[in-house]
Amino acid sequence: MVTPNQPGRELTRREFLGATAAAGAGLLLTSCSPDANPKIVTNKASVLNKINVALIGCGAQGQVLLESLQVIEGIRLVAVVDIWDYNRDSNVRRLKDNGFDVKGYRDYEELLANEKDLQAAVVAVPDFWHAPVTNACLKAGLNVYCEKMMSNTIEGARSMVATMRETGKLLQIGHQRRSNPRYIFALNKLVREAQITGRLTAAQAQWNRTVTNDLGFPKHSELKPEQLAKYGFKDMHQFRNWRWFKGLGKGPLSDLGAHQIDIFNWFFGDTPRSVIASGGIDYYKTHEWFDNAMVIYEFPQADGSVARAFYQVQTTTSAGGGYFELFMGDEGTIKMSESPGVCALWREDRSTKSWDELAGKNYLLTSPTPQLSDADKVDVRETAPLIKYDIPVSFAKKIHQPHLENFFNAINGKAKLNCPGDEAFRSEYVIHKAVEAVETGQKINITKAETEA
Repeated sequence: MVTPNQPGRELTRREFLGATAAAGAGLLLTSCSPDANPKIVTNKASVLNKINVALIGCGAQGQVLLESLQVIEGIRLVAVVDIWDYNRDSNVRRLKDNGFDVKGYRDYEELLANEKDLQAAVVAVPDFWHAPVTNACLKAGLNVYCEKMMSNTIEGARSMVATMRETGKLLQIGHQRRSNPRYIFALNKLVREAQITGRLTAAQAQWNRTVTNDLGFPKHSELKPEQLAKYGFKDMHQFRNWRWFKGLGKGPLSDLGAHQIDIFNWFFGDTPRSVIASGGIDYYKTHEWFDNAMVIYEFPQADGSVARAFYQVQTTTSAGGGYFELFMGDEGTIKMSESPGVCALWREDRSTKSWDELAGKNYLLTSPTPQLSDADKVDVRETAPLIKYDIPVSFAKKIHQPHLENFFNAINGKAKLNCPGDEAFRSEYVIHKAVEAVETGQKINITKAETEA
């Protein structure tokens, strides 16, 4: 049985909205924008300088976004939408208990028919509903923050970009690492400016998770069969576990890999030219999508060489070092994660750069040097131990909050979107191609023109 999330102690607004803490790095970060001089995007702000917002979808991801929506200044959460009465009503009650004057609606059509002073919608419905809901909201004059994947089909994702352009409204896709101050600092200051990695030659990323049971539901909370059918589900099990069913979601490469494959594109500054992959239904016999997958992309480099990026998602084990992205160069390596304890930098012995000097400028933090015994020393055939450094950026916000704040700042004309729909489409296209590579067992070539919406 599943019950609504029960929050623990709520952090104060002051705790959540405190400035990004960084050892000298604060001077190098501006409003979580990846641009030194961000282009201003003008858009209509809401009355009383508050942006009226609705959350569409109160499932697992909706709950995560709701935690941030409750602590962001300058917005007014006016409505939540969910087809499941149990989920919607429990959230309305909890929000009202927390001082929010919200209304509950069954679906987005009911919301748009009744709420005429909305400026923004945050969409967290199942993937196959992303395009219909987002397109309707954009056409109704709303700016939209839509969770990744943009859609469970390439055509659906492309339609969202077309509607964004037709309406002139803002469309932010929920690849939230693009607004994470630590990632922005690593890309702009360490990779591009200081060039601590030297020539990027390879990348690796993973998100492994342990065996988990399928989601259930409380007794007597079931949606009626005709309601399930209306919204595209055959039964409650499929409704609760839609990510694993074809036609609804796209499996673990869409669910987890989407975030990290997007970081491949972002850090390499380009889309891959090909992908090969392997995966299968190795464990969960009641699922339609594969449990495990391993993917290799080829990224062309400016000098004519190729950098390969390996990604894996294993849904039968949580071992292997957590979830991270690793960018390896001939002079250094950067390990990134939304989990700050996983992040690290390593300097290759051949590097000609003074990393200690960079540390003095607050680009890096030195790490304690471990004392090695004779038994720990490497064999002469092995590479010498690398010197480890840390990234001097931390922030006291939930991981989705900076990305949502970037969206709302863009609505108010104070920032440029960090992940607009057309930019996100490039990453989402190559994620779809990875799924195709798993299913066909074939190497798939990708042209740059294909990745443009």
